Amino acid sequence: MNERDGSGVEPLSLLIGSWEFESRVDGRSMGRGTATFEWIEDGAFVLHRADAQPSSEDPPGWVANSPMPVTSIIGFDDTTLDHVMLYADARGVFRIYRMSLNEDSWQLRRAAPGFHQRFIGAIRDHGQTVEGRWESSPDGSSWDPDFDMTYRKSDSSASVPGTEADDVRPRDES
Repeated sequence: MNERDGSGVEPLSLLIGSWEFESRVDGRSMGRGTATFEWIEDGAFVLHRADAQPSSEDPPGWVANSPMPVTSIIGFDDTTLDHVMLYADARGVFRIYRMSLNEDSWQLRRAAPGFHQRFIGAIRDHGQTVEGRWESSPDGSSWDPDFDMTYRKSDSSASVPGTEADDVRPRDES
């Protein structure tokens, strides 16, 4: 794999690690789960996996429509530095989201005929928390809230691939 200059890869390091998340509607918890983001293919992509086990407190309608487990692959164009997420879930849903990510904000957006979606997240606590919301729109101009989502990092294994911090292989001391 070619060495990376970090310009498209570096923002992705904010996501790397294990997270706990909670979904809420009107302030009421709809479920909790875990997510991981890890480098794959020598840092060419980020693999995202999320899962949640329903509890007796979760609303039955929410559990019945749960997308969990979810798998996504995140990558970028090395010329434009545009990021994309390829998404698949347990319901058989497959989507492509455009993505932007920096130290303050994480956004996903999808424009499909009759069903536009977006996630708008604020990165807080030095990258340890993402507070955001999913919204939908029939036309991409008037948006309705779907649910709020909070991610809290449960580890800090972030690094940029190809850097010394990324090299976690055991060293041969002989």
